[in-house]
This record gives sequence, C-alpha cells and structure tokens, in this order.
Amino acid sequence: MYFQHSDRIWAEFPQLAAGVLYADGISPDARVESLVAEHVMAARSRLGSGTEAELPEVQAWRRAFAQMGFKPTQYRCASEALLRRFRKDGSIPRVHPVVDLCNAVSLATAVPVAVLDVANIAGDLEVRHASGDESYLTFAGAQEHPDADEVIFADGARQAHARRWVNRQSGLSAARATTTEVLVVVEALHQSAARDVEALITMLGEELVTAGSTVRANAVLSRSSPRFSFERRSSS
Repeated sequence: MYFQHSDRIWAEFPQLAAGVLYADGISPDARVESLVAEHVMAARSRLGSGTEAELPEVQAWRRAFAQMGFKPTQYRCASEALLRRFRKDGSIPRVHPVVDLCNAVSLATAVPVAVLDVANIAGDLEVRHASGDESYLTFAGAQEHPDADEVIFADGARQAHARRWVNRQSGLSAARATTTEVLVVVEALHQSAARDVEALITMLGEELVTAGSTVRANAVLSRSSPRFSFERRSSS
C-alpha cells in the first residue's frame, strides 16, 4: 500500500512539505492525557499575543486556499479551525486517544495533522485533484461528490477521505473504537515547513509509542521522493 501526492500537486505547490507514518496496535484505551496537556499548554502560550490568523503556518494555508479559488475565510484548513475553536472555547473536543493526541499536536504547531483508519481505505491513497465523480461520506452519514478539480485524498475505489485538501476529513476513515492501524499525515506550506514537518513526524512517532502503539514506518516526502510505501500488519 502507498500514500503519495500527485505530480500536479507538487507542481502547483512546490513549497509543500509532507510527513507520514503508519502505526498499529492502536487502542481506544491509550493514555494520552499528559501529552495532550503539554501541547494544549504550548498552543495557549502561542495564542497569548494574537490570533491563529497571524501564525505563519495558517497564513501559508490561507494563500494555498486562495490559489485554489477559495476566499480566505470561506473554508479554513483543519489546524486553523481547531485553533479558532480552542481560542473561543478554551478546550478541544475529545474523540479518540490517537485523534486527541494528533489534534493537540496540530493545535500547538498550527499544522494540519490527519489520522486515517487504514482498514477503511481501499487500495492506495493519493492527494490529487478530483474528477467530480468520487464519493465522500460526511460524519453525519450523507454522501457527497467533491467538486471537479477540488483537492482530495482519493483511494483506489474512488472514495474521497478528505475534501478541500486539509479542510474536511471523511467519516469513512475516521478513527473509532475499532481502529487498530492508522496512517498519520502531516502537511505544511510555510517557510520552515520542511524542517518543522520532519521534527513533527519524529515527535508524533515517539509519542504514539509512548501511548502504546507501534510505529512500523515513517517518511518525509518531497517532489523527488513523493511516495510512502508500507506493508499493512493486518488485513480488512
């Protein structure tokens, strides 16, 4: 199985830095409270003197969304939406230990971090522009079709696991109590993205191990090395 970005994505966004890891042994009972608390504290400190809109990581994604034809606040990347909610509510939602940990890391770094249940991905996964006939399952259970040319996470069965690139994750591959293996994807576009993503994917791997999971493989992707291949430890 592999994960990659299309050639067109790399051509249109050459500043992209991406990191990915595959882990199994995922448990809904993993203890991540202390790790989450550390990241939440870091996020609170970073927001102490301004708003999420002023962060370079968020500004870079806003420029990318504008390049894709969206108004700056029409759709927000996942990290900006999470930070905005945190600034207003003072907390983040608790969903699943692995998701909670990755959300907290995203909150602290302002970088989108996606967690996908590998068991619900058919074949390989590619970040590419949509044809418009792919299927997307919302968290509410509704079926949608991404707009033609929209950037999506598409699998071999033409299922979209994210819409508008890092804006909305599908309910199909969201982590849940039955999840045992995940693909974690980190993507950034800001000036120090390459260095930051490498550090982030290393840190996430270490923290997942601390939480009781096993990281089987990880990589930092680039235009010259765009594919992350891995062997699943279990089969659906």
